[in-house]
Amino acid sequence: MRTTLALDDDVFSVARQRAQRERISMGEAVSRFVREALRANGQAPMLPTALRSKYSVLPARDEIITTEHVRRLMDQEGI
Repeated sequence: MRTTLALDDDVFSVARQRAQRERISMGEAVSRFVREALRANGQAPMLPTALRSKYSVLPARDEIITTEHVRRLMDQEGI
């Protein structure tokens, strides 16, 4: 998600240093700091209840989906 934040200078500096050190974006650096703070306070980051996407999120499975699985299904569907 894209948004604009107003950060204090000291927070911006620390986030920028992390982004450069880990070769990630500023947004990812700030996200990681927030997730770490949530975990430190005993809170798990929550996913939005309704994700807006053109792709469906499937339930977890006890098997790994391989290329062979996909090819077999494509053959069955005539794709």
